[in-house]
Amino acid sequence: MAHNISSCSPILTPHLTRLYFLVLIGGLAGIISILFLLVNMNTRSVTTTAVVNLVVVHSVFLLTVPFRLTYLIKHTWTFGLRFCKFVSAMLHIHMYLTFLFYMVILVIRYLIFFKRKDKVEFYRKFHAVAASTGMWLLVIVIVVPVVASQYGTHQVYDEQHCFKFHKELDRVYVRVINYMIVTTVIATAMVLLVFQIFIIMSMVRKLRHSLLSHQEFWAQLKNLFFIGVILICFLPYHFFRIYYLYTVAHSHDCNDTVAFYNEIFLSVTAISCFDLLLFVLGGSRCKQKIIDLWNCLLCH
Repeated sequence: MAHNISSCSPILTPHLTRLYFLVLIGGLAGIISILFLLVNMNTRSVTTTAVVNLVVVHSVFLLTVPFRLTYLIKHTWTFGLRFCKFVSAMLHIHMYLTFLFYMVILVIRYLIFFKRKDKVEFYRKFHAVAASTGMWLLVIVIVVPVVASQYGTHQVYDEQHCFKFHKELDRVYVRVINYMIVTTVIATAMVLLVFQIFIIMSMVRKLRHSLLSHQEFWAQLKNLFFIGVILICFLPYHFFRIYYLYTVAHSHDCNDTVAFYNEIFLSVTAISCFDLLLFVLGGSRCKQKIIDLWNCLLCH
């Protein structure tokens, strides 16, 4: 049964404007900061390659943020419907590609731990470039055409009002795909979290008092940073998405409040752009504070 959800219009608030403005500033600062670190990093490392691709993903997304801010301020979209679809889809693409690169970084570090390796790297720099190029070609060849041909194409939309493609969820197969994506992301995040807890607890039991002197422990501790971003930025949206999809499927009219909160949770995923900045700022200072805290606990 088809439902009329054409009235689904998320409320634009100053909170979204401030959030995206902070995302733009923090994201740009993070990209600039991490570029200085990448100069001295091993270019054949799989982790470094993932970080480089993360920089690219954030950069492309941040290019679309000023257009979002313009719309949030003026409440009128003046850049055409096609570009509106691109900017709207880019928020989702950014979220899932960021999640993918987080997963690559975490899995590589898990392999280092379980296989007792010092590092995992490509045989040559060319292989790292080829892997990244291949991945982006897949995105361009597969993701872009699918988005262009399917995203927001089955209904009529007002060209002056952007980011209101909720009517697409009126189709059953679209909701099914959304449910599959949500389930996959949540399940993957939980598996990564369980592995990380297991690894850290294993190291704590094995190393005990000499824990902080082992570089591998610090590498695994940094994984909590990526896990934290997933838990704070990505999972709330996906958990709420389940309720949102259920509401859309069982409502004859769109619930503006539900649509509003869906937009809020979706916007929170953009905060992941702060990851590079926090990663740089939380380096040696954070490590020293943890050492001091650990020594203090041992004294007591």
